[in-house]
Amino acid sequence: MASPTLPFLQGLRPTLHIAHRGGAALAPENTLTAFRQAVVQYRTDMLELDLHLTRDGELVVAHDATLERCTDGAGALADLTLAELQRLDAGFHFTADEGRTFPFRGQGVRVPTFRELLRAFPGLRLNVELKPDVPGIEDVFAQVLQEEGALERICMGSEQDAIAERLVARLPSACHFYPRDALAAFVIGLRSGSPPPEDPRYTVLDMPLYFGDIRLVDADFLRECAARGKWVNVWTVDDPGEMRQLLAEGVGGIMTDRPDVLRQIMDAPSKPG
Repeated sequence: MASPTLPFLQGLRPTLHIAHRGGAALAPENTLTAFRQAVVQYRTDMLELDLHLTRDGELVVAHDATLERCTDGAGALADLTLAELQRLDAGFHFTADEGRTFPFRGQGVRVPTFRELLRAFPGLRLNVELKPDVPGIEDVFAQVLQEEGALERICMGSEQDAIAERLVARLPSACHFYPRDALAAFVIGLRSGSPPPEDPRYTVLDMPLYFGDIRLVDADFLRECAARGKWVNVWTVDDPGEMRQLLAEGVGGIMTDRPDVLRQIMDAPSKPG
């Protein structure tokens, strides 16, 4: 099991129910609407989310660098101030029926700030990815965490190794997940039977279940990770069969766009034999 010395990991037991972007298949992703639904209705253990910086230096919860996919705006998110961004409709494009209906359009769904999210769910653990490689974003992030007293409930990182390394340097006592290149080196080493690179900076593997047709995570892989003090969360798993198999294997956490399906499976009584 992963190192219990990190406050973030203390008391955690597999398998965690993790709402990916709040449950992107059920509500507008990375919005308070989605996050509230995941927490209240599906009793999620952890929220997964992404952060960007506005033109005036505010951290906001959003996955894309551009506005078209999730809002009624256009262009780069970083070109707008927070006030301009929050005038947009973050529920405009959400549809669960292939475009026949848009139930959140015009309902006041906004792009939230990171600070709003922290205050909306005090005490809840979050898996947070910093998206843009902007100088100083780690400092803004660290300041918000310090002011909100939230450092110990955040597992943080970036797909980009350069950002992840700056985060480690800025917040060395925090829980950090592996960035892309370091993750690849660890997984390839472990699956090839060779000792993976030792890298104490990172404790959590947020990783895909498959690479092409190759299933990366199984019970043996999880045992080897645990022996090295690493925790494994798998993304993005929406298939019920895969969910059941991962639960049986004892994966640390399942990130899903379908927190409803995962909750139903996790709450189902186990059947003998």
